[in-house]
Amino acid sequence: MEYEVVIGLETHVQLKTVTKMFCGCSNAFGATPNSHVCPVCLGYPGALPSMNQEAIRYTVMAGLMLGCEIANYAKFDRKNYFYPDSAKDYQITQLDYPLCLGGGVEIAALGGGRKTVRIHHIHLEEDVGKLTHRAGCSGVDFNRAGVPLMEIVSQPDMRSADEALAYLTALREMMIYAGVSECNLEEGNMRSDVNVSIRPVGQEAYGTKVEIKNMNTFSGIHAALLFEIDRQKRALEAGQVIRQETRRWDPELGETFVMRTKENADDYRYFPEPDLMPIALTPEQIAAWAKDLPEAPAKRRERMVAEYGIPEYDAGVLSADRALADFFEAVARRCGNGKLASNWVMAEVLALTAKSGTALADSALTPEALGDLLKLLDAKTINGPTAKALLPELFEQGGDPAEIVKARGLGQVSDTGAIEAFVDTVLAANPKVVADFKAGKQAAIGFLVGQVMKQSKGKASPQVVQQLLRSKLA
Repeated sequence: MEYEVVIGLETHVQLKTVTKMFCGCSNAFGATPNSHVCPVCLGYPGALPSMNQEAIRYTVMAGLMLGCEIANYAKFDRKNYFYPDSAKDYQITQLDYPLCLGGGVEIAALGGGRKTVRIHHIHLEEDVGKLTHRAGCSGVDFNRAGVPLMEIVSQPDMRSADEALAYLTALREMMIYAGVSECNLEEGNMRSDVNVSIRPVGQEAYGTKVEIKNMNTFSGIHAALLFEIDRQKRALEAGQVIRQETRRWDPELGETFVMRTKENADDYRYFPEPDLMPIALTPEQIAAWAKDLPEAPAKRRERMVAEYGIPEYDAGVLSADRALADFFEAVARRCGNGKLASNWVMAEVLALTAKSGTALADSALTPEALGDLLKLLDAKTINGPTAKALLPELFEQGGDPAEIVKARGLGQVSDTGAIEAFVDTVLAANPKVVADFKAGKQAAIGFLVGQVMKQSKGKASPQVVQQLLRSKLA
């Protein structure tokens, strides 16, 4: 029997606020265990929560980026359960009145083309502590308890592990662009609960849903989905019944294992949070926050292709990081040549950041300086080797390219007569290489060009050098 896969994701995104959701403790990562705690996030009797307004703003901005409808009224609820990482024995979350409803994320579809994975809602809640298991005991770090989390709940619109991966990749990019989260997977800034079921092709009713809990790597989610889809297919084909349950993924064994049977909402005994007032947002407040929203990455890619005449591949690489895209656009506007700017940012600039270990934002290179350097190159005032030689200096020390070129006499020599003298000298000094070229070894001309450039101290026009060499060797 042919089966159709149905996947929905509940993705927790940690907001990059300075403090926690309901207290003044630091939201910084990596501190000594249990050092960023207070009576509120440790659940001491009588300690009252105080709402973090910045977390509300970030959640609204995330919703706007995803095309959600923003609620004018929202409230918090208590989700009651006992687990060692929850000091209060309940979690403050949102049940029936979340901040954001609807919206979607566009991805590449399984059968080709594009599709939109719909968002059901986004609600805001607090995180719990982190358990660390050791031989014979477990430790809990409450630094993470109370950290603000958005839970972005998708509709079950994904039909393969690849579509789930595409959705998560696009969602992460959009959250980083919106400036609401670092989405650092290594630090647990983005974790997903994966809901997967299968059904016979053509059947409208969903199959029994299985949840894979708390996945924090995209590769792990993809691998877990592939295993779980295959497990469910084999179970059905063997006449077994799929149970609604929560499973965990073991990356070393490459399998999922049962944790517990799946709870329902009634099991958590939700009730309205008595210590917090509801959230009331005016249309004016939402509109003011919307003004801070950047252009969505997908729209930016389309515009960059149209505005700067660069290939889609270039636009994809450059727009993957908002700061890099901003830098490229400033360079392109400055030099007036989008493709030249794209080539240099992608190849030369990124190579420098990788080699030096210095982020572009921390370097001395400004988009104005690179734009001016490329203008000199485009106008043939300097040649490529000279431009490449100057770039590391601009990256490390900054400066005005035009002034440096003028002060050091680095302007390109295009005068045929001056270059011809260098060519004649090089040909006379390298009779064997000349003979090799005439015998059919085309690569020999590269050596000769290099020698002429050396003679001219890098200032000769490479194009003129090539023309003169080929003319004299003909």
